[in-house]
Amino acid sequence: MSLLEELSNFYYSMGFTAISWQQGIMLIISCILIYLALKKGFEPLLLVPIAFGMLLANLPMAGLMAGPVYEIVTDPVTGEHLHKVKQVGGVLYYLYQGVKLGIYPPLIFFGVGAMTDFGPLIANPRSILLGAAAQFGIFTTFIGAILLNFVPGLAFTLQEAGSIGIIGGADGPTAIYLTAKLAPHLLGPIAVAAYSYMALVPLIQPPIMKALTTPKERAIVMEQLRTVSKIEKIVFPILCTLVVSLILPSAAALIGLLMFGNLLREAVDLQSVLNRLSKTAQNELMNIVVIFLGVTVGATANGEIFLKPQTLAIIVLGLAAFSMGTAAGVVFGKIMCKLTGGKVNPLIGSAGVSAVPMAARVSQKVGQEANPNNYLLMHAMGPNVAGVIGSAVAAGVLLAMLGQ
Repeated sequence: MSLLEELSNFYYSMGFTAISWQQGIMLIISCILIYLALKKGFEPLLLVPIAFGMLLANLPMAGLMAGPVYEIVTDPVTGEHLHKVKQVGGVLYYLYQGVKLGIYPPLIFFGVGAMTDFGPLIANPRSILLGAAAQFGIFTTFIGAILLNFVPGLAFTLQEAGSIGIIGGADGPTAIYLTAKLAPHLLGPIAVAAYSYMALVPLIQPPIMKALTTPKERAIVMEQLRTVSKIEKIVFPILCTLVVSLILPSAAALIGLLMFGNLLREAVDLQSVLNRLSKTAQNELMNIVVIFLGVTVGATANGEIFLKPQTLAIIVLGLAAFSMGTAAGVVFGKIMCKLTGGKVNPLIGSAGVSAVPMAARVSQKVGQEANPNNYLLMHAMGPNVAGVIGSAVAAGVLLAMLGQ
């Protein structure tokens, strides 16, 4: 082979010679998301892995998400036809199996449970109602996605509509878990939409909260929560696991791991040896799973698949679901405010979506803008934790109804 031919082969082996316009657009989007995460601080813990996974998946000719290639060979002894790996898959393909098989989402819930204090929810059980109200966006968007069947080119099956609706819970792991079971072919756009809206909670929620409340309502100072006993904190995760799982077995994986993590957190004071397990769940395990989940979720956003009218519809419906969930939580918070004679700040209703603790921090921030002496964080954590449980229950309901 001549030098000219070798140089020509080398040139055509370069990625930029094979890049498509779809890949180019996705590479630009990934860079914008990285900028928003690093420069603007939009939840870098989530957005950086997702954006970089998106970048890796759209590198032409890299094959990081390519599956293995098999060839059929005949056993010389038995004559049996065997599948032999001719070429191994890309590294992200194998990491992605944790998403596809539903392993990563329950592990994320395990870490969230170990990191979260359920005390505010136990101290104010009414918070469950706010968490339930915020799931309104899931089911209204589910219906909305079904109605799109009348629009040519945008038809969704019941399973696809359920997977789109769950974006309204603002819970990435739950969205991934449900979609992987009901509509795995939509996992890329749904996962990216769910995690993107989680990261953009500080941008999306405040305008909705302010539009639905008055300055006087936002300035309401709530009474301090009662002290929750250790016994209550230990009994709650056990009781919650039993009640939810016996009523809705399809939610057991998410609820069970969430409550197991929380039980380890609370049992440390009784058995100090459990501190090792609790810290592992909160730190090392959580960090590893977040990295794997984030990168592989981003890697599902392949340009050729992602940039379609159906995907844009999913992004819009996801935003509608999240917005309606926030609005429903605030509206129900206003109702509770009236029923309690002005003792409940309606802003905490927005925390009923499952973005922990981002949504609770947004409630605190908007409340302090109206009244610098207003401290809503712990009050908002009740609906926020209830939202985590509520989104898992909603996913279980959809899985029980639509699962095949």
